[in-house]
Amino acid sequence: MITLPPPPPSGVSPKTVEKAVNALLKWRSSTLNTQKPQLLEQDEFFYLILTLKKIPQKGVSRINAHKIPLPNPLINPLNEAPEICLIIDDRPKSGLNKDVAKKKIQNDNLPISKIIKVSKLKTDYRPFEAKRKLRDSYDMFFADKRVVPLLPKMLGKQFFKKKKIPVTLDLKHHNWKEQIDKACGSALLYLRSGTCSVVKVGRVSMSREEIAKNVMAAINGIADIVPRKWGGVRSFHLKLLDSLALPVYQVVPESKLKIDGGPKEQENDKGVVAVEEEKAKEGRVGKKKGRIQEVSDEMLKKKRKKGDNKGKGEKKEQKVAKLKKEDGVKQKKVKNEDGIKQKKLKKGSLVSGSGGMQVRGEKKKRLAA
Repeated sequence: MITLPPPPPSGVSPKTVEKAVNALLKWRSSTLNTQKPQLLEQDEFFYLILTLKKIPQKGVSRINAHKIPLPNPLINPLNEAPEICLIIDDRPKSGLNKDVAKKKIQNDNLPISKIIKVSKLKTDYRPFEAKRKLRDSYDMFFADKRVVPLLPKMLGKQFFKKKKIPVTLDLKHHNWKEQIDKACGSALLYLRSGTCSVVKVGRVSMSREEIAKNVMAAINGIADIVPRKWGGVRSFHLKLLDSLALPVYQVVPESKLKIDGGPKEQENDKGVVAVEEEKAKEGRVGKKKGRIQEVSDEMLKKKRKKGDNKGKGEKKEQKVAKLKKEDGVKQKKVKNEDGIKQKKLKKGSLVSGSGGMQVRGEKKKRLAA
């Protein structure tokens, strides 16, 4: 057990936290009755969801975790045998290799069961299935501080979704044991690129009092870390992995909404009826109504003008159509007259041709006689 100083007063009530813990445990016991017996042995975590009023600035580190001490550690290497994996930097400039790390772990009696080199992580754990097996094989991951910026691409999204993000260790210093013990006994807060962050604060195997104490310690510790402290916190919610998030702390929106009722008499502290204020309000409302009427009149005038313009346009179109029709009729008449003239000319030519033939025939007869 880690002894912590009493936390400063906060806006979160311990009774509210206890009610939320009891409700989640009751929900879990009811859901486990309908599941398979194999799932009863799984040890779930309690998650505290932090919601900020504003997104943290770019200067805030999103890879290195903020360590918040808990009175009841989530992983206790002394009483348990957790599976912990250490990722080391084996590049030439680091001056560290696997043999040196093994000797250090044995001498300090550190609870680390696996050491993985960065070079091996690049080559052997590229497939998705290999990354998934690595994630599920260990309870916690530690990584050299010099390697942490390279890990998001190497490990993939699944490590971040399952909250198995490796905790940074400064392996240049010799106090490896102190760093590991502090990380195992702390809640790890990663400030994201948005306003929401999730922190593990308890385990189902703990007692209800231990879980409630951890939640209160995490809330007070987070409020001291985030920008503007309590002024930057919008809400805290508590949940299990598959449960609903129960609100533990919420801030009322900052924007003030004024709702004006009907014209009622209100008394001041001295007992005097505030009639002048109501009159002033009525005058403002009257002005607004007059303005609305003026605007409506202007809109009607505009609509009328548009209607007149439309009527004028329609009349013009009708006139044009009439003129087109008249032109069409005239053209037809001209065509008919031309046709009649051409027919007459054809007939005249035929008649003249037949007369010439008769004269020629008479001349032939005379010569024959």
